[in-house]
Amino acid sequence: MRAMILAAGFGTRLKPLTLGLPKPLFPVLNRPLLEHTLNFLSSQGIQDIIVNVHHLPEKIVEHFGDGESFGVRLQFSKEKEILGTAGGLKKAQSFLEKGTFLVMNSDVLADINLEKVLKFHKEKNSCLTLVVRQDAEPQKYNPIELGNDGRITRFVSAFIKHPPATAQRVMFTGIQIMEPEIFSRIPADKFFGTTEDVFPAMIEDGLPVYGYLHDKYWIDMGTRETYIQAQADALDGKLGLKTLPSRNPEGSLVVPPVHIGKGCEISNDAQIGPHAVLGNRCRVRSGAVIENSILWEGATIGSGATIQNSIIGKGVAVENGAQVKDASL
Repeated sequence: MRAMILAAGFGTRLKPLTLGLPKPLFPVLNRPLLEHTLNFLSSQGIQDIIVNVHHLPEKIVEHFGDGESFGVRLQFSKEKEILGTAGGLKKAQSFLEKGTFLVMNSDVLADINLEKVLKFHKEKNSCLTLVVRQDAEPQKYNPIELGNDGRITRFVSAFIKHPPATAQRVMFTGIQIMEPEIFSRIPADKFFGTTEDVFPAMIEDGLPVYGYLHDKYWIDMGTRETYIQAQADALDGKLGLKTLPSRNPEGSLVVPPVHIGKGCEISNDAQIGPHAVLGNRCRVRSGAVIENSILWEGATIGSGATIQNSIIGKGVAVENGAQVKDASL
């Protein structure tokens, strides 16, 4: 089975960090987010992958190349004008149309067995299967109504002539399995959405569209809070990510769990952690405290500064005594 990773977005909710670095290259335990996605797909037996790119595309292409170094066969679909999810799929049609294929968002991490999802898809003779999950506040994610048999009956934000009387509300995880017939429903060279345009029309036309209910780990790293939370969860062992070794300094006050890159200079009286991730060549001066935060490569934290629930960008210097909380710098 082939796969497409959706990575063309601007990462608006993570500005200003995304102004200089596309979200697929954001470090997660000191490896790019997209690398973790490629590792996930490869571990599930999927090696033929296409990635759509638009925002700062050359940085992504240059880093990953043909994918050989990451154990996959990688192609890129460059969108001169951003096309939306369905429009991006249409542009990649020649790569995907040979059989059943998988599509997933680039900023999702999940503990999921894709073989089980594919089996469900085939057993239901589904033309489209969305991986969905229960959430305490599904309205945050444009909720979906799911029937008792697993059939998706309605996208709540879309108009449907005859909405069902009873159904449970779930949210879409950004992971889906599709059949090539979907391409006939998408216009070429035009901005077009899936959940907005294509999927509701398929349901209205009575096509077999199903939801596979996922009950294990999942997170969407679209915001500062969830980007930090995902790394804290990884440090806590809630999901297995391939990582480089952590280089914990001797003598410093380290409150685990933490992950520290190579070449870091950390004062003996600085506190690192809990839930702190430091990129390579970071400098942490005397008396500084870093908690539940991410430091990108080359960041410097001045003497007596406190960093909490924050992201400090590549090469950024925080002045002595600064109090940084709930921020992206």
